[in-house]
Amino acid sequence: MPEEHICPGCGLRLPADPAAIPSPYHASAECWRLYGELSAYTMTRGYGEFIHQHAVDAYGAQHVGPGSRPIGVAFALIGLYYACERDYTGRQVQRMHMLLARRSKSWPRFAPPPDPGAQTIADVLAADPGPARDAALHAWARAVWDAWRAEHARVRTLAETVMAG
Repeated sequence: MPEEHICPGCGLRLPADPAAIPSPYHASAECWRLYGELSAYTMTRGYGEFIHQHAVDAYGAQHVGPGSRPIGVAFALIGLYYACERDYTGRQVQRMHMLLARRSKSWPRFAPPPDPGAQTIADVLAADPGPARDAALHAWARAVWDAWRAEHARVRTLAETVMAG
């Protein structure tokens, strides 16, 4: 039986890959490799909608661990809030991140949910490239956002408070 590694962030089981590079996230090296694959794909999709931002935020929010920096978690959650609750494109979310970075240097900590969500990056990559994969990416982002439901009010308040300031 081949050795498997379980991603501590999303729970994805993947065959061990001794060549995989360790992740800076709370993720297995094998899951991090998939993120690199998805990033290569999303960057080819152009800068109009810029779906890459949704991948960054979904992965970041699904792979929160003890070493995660508060700004990274806050930005991932705020990005998912704008994408999932307000239908912002990745480009619009990116602009919001730039504005947020200028307005605050202090970010609260968020405790990750006990269940990281029903979908993972593997579900996105299993879809055919093009509209089907893009839709799978949006569904993954939504699933990750839904997993954080206990923090929705705090994230919404944080985003609105910082942007009002």
